Amino acid sequence: MIDFCGEVRVAVHINPKLRALDIRWVEHQGQPHVHLRDALELSGKQMLVPAPLAPLLALCDGTRDVAGMRVALELQTGLRLSLAHVESVIAQLDEALFLEGPRFEEACAATLRVYREAAFRRAALAGAVYPGGQRALAKALEAYGSAQDGHGSDDGEAADALGVVTPHIDYERGGPVYAALWRKAASAARQADTVVIFGTDHAGGPGRITLTRQSYATPWGVLPTDRAAVDAMAEAIGPEDAFAEEVHHIREHSIELASVWLHHARQGQPCSVVPVLCGSFYPYTNDGRSAEEETAFQRGLDALRQATAGRRVLVVAAGDLAHVGPTFGDARPLDMAAKSRLRAADDGLLGVLVAGDAAGFLNVLKKERDERRVCGLPPIYMTLRLLGASLGEVTGYDQCPADPDGGSVVSVAGVLLRPSVG
Repeated sequence: MIDFCGEVRVAVHINPKLRALDIRWVEHQGQPHVHLRDALELSGKQMLVPAPLAPLLALCDGTRDVAGMRVALELQTGLRLSLAHVESVIAQLDEALFLEGPRFEEACAATLRVYREAAFRRAALAGAVYPGGQRALAKALEAYGSAQDGHGSDDGEAADALGVVTPHIDYERGGPVYAALWRKAASAARQADTVVIFGTDHAGGPGRITLTRQSYATPWGVLPTDRAAVDAMAEAIGPEDAFAEEVHHIREHSIELASVWLHHARQGQPCSVVPVLCGSFYPYTNDGRSAEEETAFQRGLDALRQATAGRRVLVVAAGDLAHVGPTFGDARPLDMAAKSRLRAADDGLLGVLVAGDAAGFLNVLKKERDERRVCGLPPIYMTLRLLGASLGEVTGYDQCPADPDGGSVVSVAGVLLRPSVG
């Protein structure tokens, strides 16, 4: 963890521009700070920026040099810093690979080369978010199933399931919702020839569909990626675009956490997988663009359907629902009344989801400008688009605490999608 201090003059970017990072307010030593974390973890560093310097981060937008940033900061806030101090802050950001530019690009290229040369994509969270050993992991997942009271029903498996919506939150908080869903989807998972997994890319660019030819590993072994299907999608989308952010697959947790439950449901037996990361849908909820008119989406999904034709395919959306409260930038913590209102809003959204209505699902969030920050929007939308007509049922729901006081929450749900009747 790096905390800004001192004045160290070093060479910095001419016009510094901050990358897309995980940025949150935290308290450190009794004072408010901005916590910066890179979802890609390229440098392994995190940073704490004292509150008075937070406006400087907003000025890192690539439109001004360091001297211009210093002047703008003084005009906007009255804070007078030396040029050396501003240079030091920018240098530390660059050292941590938090700025766009040559250092970041070189680090990405080197990391991607190592990833592609490996035999498979390693289970990045094994031993940290979940046990790394097969027996310990199976025991842990089964324990979540025994603790699922109030999180879903258990009235038999759904062998005819076409798709599922699963959380991608950590198992400690979301375990019972995962368990309720995957217990019911187990038969469909075992019968599948190919599983398409759409996962949220928390660092993904607007409207990005990001592919990889690497296979995902779990503690039970490797789930081989269907390279022919990946190549067909890449050709349809455009290879340069399809693999432009492939480095995100290395650390992104959404597909990995779904893959572990899939492999468990299949009792350790492998099947072919098509792992697809889905970038930000901000343009479609806030900027007036139409996801239905994105030709890359349609071409990619058409190619995927053709490549998997004749197989038994299970489609998985690995995505959480709302992210609300001070942890995520809201002014006030949620009380019980606010949590009840969130539940009602989530129920309305899930009602559109179980109707199999991709456009309707997106439109609900577009109307509210995604004020709930539903990070599962991209993979859920793509799943519904790929499946077409379907009908679903909610197998579980929960509001998981996102701060020690419970005033911030992440809502999660499990949804099973079946063929529509008629």
